[in-house]
This record gives sequence, C-alpha cells and structure tokens, in this order.
Amino acid sequence: MTHCRKPELTTEIKWPNDLLAGERKICGILAEVIETGVGRAVVLGIGINLTREAYPKQLVGRAVSLAEIAPRRVERDDVLEALLHALTRRYASLHEPDGASFILEEWMSRSSYGEGKLVRVTNGDEILTGITKGLEKDGGLLLQIEGGEIRTIRAGDVVQVRAETE
Repeated sequence: MTHCRKPELTTEIKWPNDLLAGERKICGILAEVIETGVGRAVVLGIGINLTREAYPKQLVGRAVSLAEIAPRRVERDDVLEALLHALTRRYASLHEPDGASFILEEWMSRSSYGEGKLVRVTNGDEILTGITKGLEKDGGLLLQIEGGEIRTIRAGDVVQVRAETE
C-alpha cells in the first residue's frame, strides 16, 4: 500500500469573514456588535471545518476540512488552543500604538482579496463589480467600480470574478 503525503496547508483570507484553503472555505467567522448595559460588545462565532462531516454534501468542491488537507492529523483541542492563542495575541495588538494598522497590514499580507482582485459584491439587492483597492481603517473593503469611483464596502458577499478565456 502506498501512502500519499498531503501537501502543506496554505490558507488565505477572503473578505470579510472566510478562510480559504485552495479556494475552498475551511473556516468562517461571524461577528455582531451588540449594545450592553456597559457599552458595546462583539459576539463572535467561529466555525472551523475539522472533518468532512462539518459541511453538507452539496458544498463538496466549495468547502474543505482540515482532515482532508492537513499534512498530519489535527486534534480538536490543538485547534482550539491555537485559535485562543491567536485571538489573545490579536486582541492585545489592538491595544498597542498603531495596533489596528498592524492588524490591517497583516490581513493584507494574508489575502489576495485586498488589492487588485476582480470581484463581485452582493449586498441585498445591490450588486457591484470592481477591483479591490485595499482596506479602510475600520476594515471596510475599498472597491474601484466602473468609471473609477472608489466605494467602501462594509457588508456583503464577495466572490472572485474569473476572466473569460477564449
């Protein structure tokens, strides 16, 4: 029996809230700001596809799990520990001088969606197509639409538009 070695796991961020591995979704993040008695708070939900059973059959080809692509077996507790460690570091970074700028720079370095990607953004009934031009200080996506106008996108579903081949 031959054993097939899995390739190294490489990922990228797709604005606003997905982590992709080989253009397939492996993780999603939902954040909601709420008002509390002591001020604003964020409720954060993070879903990581650990096994093939984490997503429905109809998403095969668009989603993937760690078990399918990780170079070695991944334990749930190890993923949780790494996630909590990363969240703790990023939260601490926010309180440093220029911390938000640092996080935006890191985001840009880990995403091909930040600059120069042709995308379609759908937000309700509005559909925009344009070239990504970076991020606002608050994380909004800058999109250059037809005519050169730059629009700031703060919510919506973003998909890459493939150039037509002849």
